[in-house]
Amino acid sequence: MLQLNYIRENRDEVVERLAVKNFKQVELVDEIISLDEQRRKVQNESDSIAAEANSSAKQIGDLMRQGKKEEAEAIKSKSATYKEQVKEMTDKLEGIEQELQGKLLQLPNLPYKLVPAGVTPEDNEVVLEHGSKPALPESALPHWELAAKYDIIDFELGTKITGAGFPVYKGKGARLQRGLINFFLDEAAKVGYREVQVPMLVNEASAYATGQLPDKEGQMYHVTNDDLYLIPTAEVPVTNIYRDTIVKADDFPIKHCGYTACFRREAGSYGAHVRGLNRLHQFDKVELVQIVHPDNSYETLEEMNLYVQSLLQKLNLPYRVLRLCGGDMSFTSAMTYDMETYSAAQQRWLEVSSVSNFETYQANRLKVRFKNEDGKTQLAHTLNGSALALPRIVATLLENNQTEQGIKIPEVLVPYVGFEYID
Repeated sequence: MLQLNYIRENRDEVVERLAVKNFKQVELVDEIISLDEQRRKVQNESDSIAAEANSSAKQIGDLMRQGKKEEAEAIKSKSATYKEQVKEMTDKLEGIEQELQGKLLQLPNLPYKLVPAGVTPEDNEVVLEHGSKPALPESALPHWELAAKYDIIDFELGTKITGAGFPVYKGKGARLQRGLINFFLDEAAKVGYREVQVPMLVNEASAYATGQLPDKEGQMYHVTNDDLYLIPTAEVPVTNIYRDTIVKADDFPIKHCGYTACFRREAGSYGAHVRGLNRLHQFDKVELVQIVHPDNSYETLEEMNLYVQSLLQKLNLPYRVLRLCGGDMSFTSAMTYDMETYSAAQQRWLEVSSVSNFETYQANRLKVRFKNEDGKTQLAHTLNGSALALPRIVATLLENNQTEQGIKIPEVLVPYVGFEYID
């Protein structure tokens, strides 16, 4: 959530930067500023009435002690309305604050200065491309056919048990999943991330704090009887570890990694482009979360970007890095890099990771703060990234590494899975 004082003091800049994000409801900015002025005015009036009431009470006490009962009763009669006026002002203030909060929640995060203007994924900026696209024979199969050929992923069985988008991994397919998860967790530990195992259900306060609510309510599975939400990513529970917390500046950077299953309704997702593992309702992912000093957050973003690239390099996957344009970024992000691997059998790029800096947007909702050198409390910056999401990584590994002997496993994964080929 944007900070109110920043909106008030930088109105024109806020409007200009929201335009980069293709945000159309810019009138909300002036409505928020107007409501804030009303709030401050009502608060001042309420404070004045309360001060008068306190002054009158002191006068009445002094007069009673002096035996001037008649004068005291006169002031008491005059001040009888103060309590009613204060309640009226308090109710009015609560109404304004509620409306103000509702409008603040409708404003997305402001894009960073390096974010390109644009509306669709076609407007994203290609930062770099790494590796050669493998040349496969005409007989090469897409991953969903390879999965059936080697009996390692069963999409129909998952549909029978639950529904479309919930595959069953079998044999070497299950071991590949487990091996990738352990590989990603071990690599994260090597660069200083502390592993945490977190719940896969969160309450409404947690989903609100990281920005999933109210923006992504329709994409989340809701357990209505308990009013809990299945997590769309480990970002939600891991970041909420620090909700309502004043952290120590000496502890920066705070680095966590965590593996969870992730659940997304993905309403309206149909067609060949979401076939097989390309888009699922349940999938596995290792997530990185950092909480850092505001001065260092963009340096940290670049570091996380390079780290995710290093994983793709170790898996020998061709990839490219995109800097997302304003219109293609998430509601909460200030800047995002997407990493895409090239699927040779499908002959297209598949997104496998997003790494984002949220600046103070999440921290303001979470109330994650620290004390700066002056001893004043200040909001931290939060970042997260996928390292990595498994489905499209598996899809690319299967497709790009298919040979006559079988599907060759990248060398770094062999100790984790215990075999060199899926055959």
